[in-house]
Amino acid sequence: MTGNEVYYILLGAAAGGFINGLAGFGTALFALGFFLTVMPPVEAVAVTVVLSVISGLQGVWIVRRAMFENTPRLLRFIIPGIIGIPFGVWSLQLVNVSALKLLIAFFLILYGGYFSFRGKLPRIAHSTPLIDGTVGLAGGVLGGAASLSGALPTMWCAMRGWPKQEIRAVLQPYNVVILALTAVMLALNGAYHERTLINLALALPTAMIAAQIGLFVFSRLSDAFFLRLLIGLTLVSGTALLLRELL
Repeated sequence: MTGNEVYYILLGAAAGGFINGLAGFGTALFALGFFLTVMPPVEAVAVTVVLSVISGLQGVWIVRRAMFENTPRLLRFIIPGIIGIPFGVWSLQLVNVSALKLLIAFFLILYGGYFSFRGKLPRIAHSTPLIDGTVGLAGGVLGGAASLSGALPTMWCAMRGWPKQEIRAVLQPYNVVILALTAVMLALNGAYHERTLINLALALPTAMIAAQIGLFVFSRLSDAFFLRLLIGLTLVSGTALLLRELL
């Protein structure tokens, strides 16, 4: 392994771990660009998924109280999301994944750009179990098809006006569960061979430390600023996804 490869792996792990600690999503969107520079696509995704899950578990612990207080709401996202994963994997035979990613990037940019420049953010206060389940299902499908499980739940949760702990108590465990199942599917398909495990062992400590820094910053943010941050990150994530697919 060359010094250049180590540099990109550590940089990707730091970027992905920090954003996971800060926002509870986005590891793939921020880390894959670095990993793909020095790894084949399947290997890069396999490493990213494990980093997302393990660094995400730290965030789950931070919001465990809010999770237990709102367990029925969390399950409305997670259970349909699990159901959606095999449909996403199956859809790989029918859809162009690059076109799907470009479509998601377009909506992330449209959503993030529109709400980033609005003085007043949307606030949907009433209970929406049907929409919650639909968003969870769609996120599972996108997770199985393109490892983008967090995109739609993040957009939806940012419109609810919940406190930051409640938002994270949905996004973090949702992404951990969906991506853990994705990691299992990758393992069954032989993605975790010797080179993948070496790269993972190199990246994991950096991602864990970076996630702790992100969690520290998260603890200092106000609810209003965290909502703004989530919306801003959808714009950044969409732009990063668009550029990666085009370039």
